[in-house]
Amino acid sequence: MTRQELIDLLEKEGKGIYSFCYMLTGNKEEAEDLYQETWLTAVVRCQDIDSCKNPKSYLIAVSVGIYKNNCKKAARRARIAPVGELTEELAAVLADKGETPEEEFLRKEIQEFIRKETRALPEYLRLTVYLYYTAQLSVEEIAQTMRIPKGTVKSRLHKARKTIKKRLEDYGYENGKEDGPADAGSAYFGYGAGYRAE
Repeated sequence: MTRQELIDLLEKEGKGIYSFCYMLTGNKEEAEDLYQETWLTAVVRCQDIDSCKNPKSYLIAVSVGIYKNNCKKAARRARIAPVGELTEELAAVLADKGETPEEEFLRKEIQEFIRKETRALPEYLRLTVYLYYTAQLSVEEIAQTMRIPKGTVKSRLHKARKTIKKRLEDYGYENGKEDGPADAGSAYFGYGAGYRAE
């Protein structure tokens, strides 16, 4: 990949990569650091990136690798000296135009609940969910990025959806909704309008 192709890629995919970094880290400062490290790595490895083989997946894989390394370093530091959100894309999927104030409140409540519960998932499930819903990679692209079989990706997505759906039901929402007004949870996790079929 040439430098100009990399610049074009930054303009085209920059916001999506940043959103993914934010989802992984959970805060703006760490997301910006991860985003910058990802692009610096891309600049250094520019000649190794094949513009015909989905460079976005390559950059997502770089972000995941850097993130995991940073987590390992932080864990090591914590052992040595212990130290005392889904994105706007998710909001767009969950938003329902023309909703009443009560429906809007319930949608936002479910949205925040889903974000919190997604962050609580084991890392292998959380990463798969973020790659699919935030980075909008296909099952095949996720398999390539994470170097796992497609069946494993599908299994992880199913398990994550099932876990979140169960937690929604435990929280008092049957089938992702409470007395009908906001089907946000089910839409996000593939049981309604927001489902991304493969």
